[in-house]
Amino acid sequence: MIENYLQAALKALIYEVSVFPKPGLVDPLDNSTHPDMTVFTFIDSSFSLEKYFLEVSKTAAQFRGKDLRDLFYQIRPLGIQAEKDMYAATKGVNTHKGAIFSLGIVLAASVYSKSLKTENILTVVKKMMKGIVTRDLENKKNFQTAGEIQFEKYRLTGIRGQAEAGFPIVSCFALPFFNKRKGSLNDRLLDTLLLIARHNPDSNLIKRAGNPDVIEKVNSQIDEYFDLGGSQSQVGRKQLEKINNYFNRFNLSLGGAADMLILTIYFALIEKNI
Repeated sequence: MIENYLQAALKALIYEVSVFPKPGLVDPLDNSTHPDMTVFTFIDSSFSLEKYFLEVSKTAAQFRGKDLRDLFYQIRPLGIQAEKDMYAATKGVNTHKGAIFSLGIVLAASVYSKSLKTENILTVVKKMMKGIVTRDLENKKNFQTAGEIQFEKYRLTGIRGQAEAGFPIVSCFALPFFNKRKGSLNDRLLDTLLLIARHNPDSNLIKRAGNPDVIEKVNSQIDEYFDLGGSQSQVGRKQLEKINNYFNRFNLSLGGAADMLILTIYFALIEKNI
């Protein structure tokens, strides 16, 4: 079963970067808002994380503690090393830092739970991440990362808040939507990404824009995309072009939404919905 989890984790990374056309993200057709990256950078990065996924899986399989928060703190140093491996593979480019955090947690929870059901895995995630916002953000004095600064300024809990709550954007919105969506796999994943962006106050987007006001502007464009039929209609596709042009014009990114799409793909794979 562990092999299934490992393959799903790696596939999720490759599937995500392969989806196109993704506004504000690297895909096989465009990297305008990330000129230091290409699809091949992401492939190199993905394979550099194989060792990390294996070590996380071994740690979770051997964990015998009563407090699952201890499991998170056992895999956290592995994530720090994984970031170093990623930077070595990409020549210093941050491709998967967010995914190292979120997918590492979900992989550990999967192995520990020995389950192929998203609900069971995310129950473990909640136990692993209980109190992380307080420990990492509310008690912090020196705010450095984009997520930390946005918590200080806007009280946005970012990926830590999502993890502590068991990634509700994935379980409540993205995964049910993907499972019901019609069309090609690429189009289903593309629409799922836009749905995630609609419900996710993306820290990457806010960082690039300089303030959270951009969220409302992007959401209105995504609402129009879905009102026009999304990827399933020609006018929806035209709206997607407009969104992509908007992101390119203002150098915006949906990196946080991409991380949530990776998790969505992971769960869809282990539940055999892909």
